[in-house]
Amino acid sequence: MGYYSQRISQAAITLVAGAFVTFSVYRLMPGGPLEAIRRQLVRQMVRRTGSVDRELIAQRTQMLTGINPDTPIPIAFYEYTRDIVLYQDFGQSIAYNQPVFDVLFQAMPWSIFLSSYGLIIGYTATIVIGAVMAWYEGSKVDFGLTGFVLTMNSIPYYVVAIVMLVVLGFQYHIFPTGGRYAGHVVPGFNVPFMISVARHAAMPIISTAVVGFAAGSLQLRGNAIRVIGSDFIRSAEIRGIGTNRILTRYLTRNAILPTYTSMMVGISTLFSSSVIVERIFQYVGVGWYMFEALQLQDYPLMMGSFLFFATITTLAILFADLTYGLIDPRAGTGASRENF
Repeated sequence: MGYYSQRISQAAITLVAGAFVTFSVYRLMPGGPLEAIRRQLVRQMVRRTGSVDRELIAQRTQMLTGINPDTPIPIAFYEYTRDIVLYQDFGQSIAYNQPVFDVLFQAMPWSIFLSSYGLIIGYTATIVIGAVMAWYEGSKVDFGLTGFVLTMNSIPYYVVAIVMLVVLGFQYHIFPTGGRYAGHVVPGFNVPFMISVARHAAMPIISTAVVGFAAGSLQLRGNAIRVIGSDFIRSAEIRGIGTNRILTRYLTRNAILPTYTSMMVGISTLFSSSVIVERIFQYVGVGWYMFEALQLQDYPLMMGSFLFFATITTLAILFADLTYGLIDPRAGTGASRENF
């Protein structure tokens, strides 16, 4: 129990520390977001009234961002996080004139949908191909798959996304070129809507899966080759256990251990890559809004998007910490640590 509470405490401290650093940069950056918003409000007030009411400007800035520019950073950070925890108040989006929470809450399920399926497909391919390459080490299968993986590893995921968009979208019209679903379907639990969602998400999911695919296969291949030389693998072969069972139950389960944490951390890569992927496919998710916030200088929305990605990353690492003992019983829970 102490192990889990320690890991959860570390994750909470990491998340708060990351948010505080970002919040401080948000405040201290020369010509930064708060200063830009305040200058914009001053110009608007001068045009309307010919004078400047600094107290009113500070109140208006706080209403837009949830931050009073005259408040010291530690106190302002406390007030900002308090409003988020108690009232889900992330400030007001300047570009969309809506609460940041409402904007991100509507987009969040779509980003999680894309990244989750990209994660499952990408890492399933990573494990299967890595194990097959190791099992057939030195054969034509190993040679061919290694060449394929190295080729895929050298192509950036956004290039794959653009090529798919041009070929499968614009040239052959196999998949839609943008949006989350067709405009003529009725959103809800019905077949036409689900088919439309699947067709619109196909290309973003495939291009997202490429992110964690190639390099992970090579890493898992190296781990698996080391495991193949173990006595328990030879023992399994001598006992006549089938190849499929050795691959899934003995080889893959042990070879995946060194890469498990990096795979969990890779979740953050998938979500961060969604900023570009969602933009390319005009898929309105959190990444799409974050890109829009950068272009429109909508800093409250940008800060809220950052917290979304930071929370996902922290939770992924925490999940890896809490489940590592389930995959590798030797790791235990840290309660029976031995010193040599």
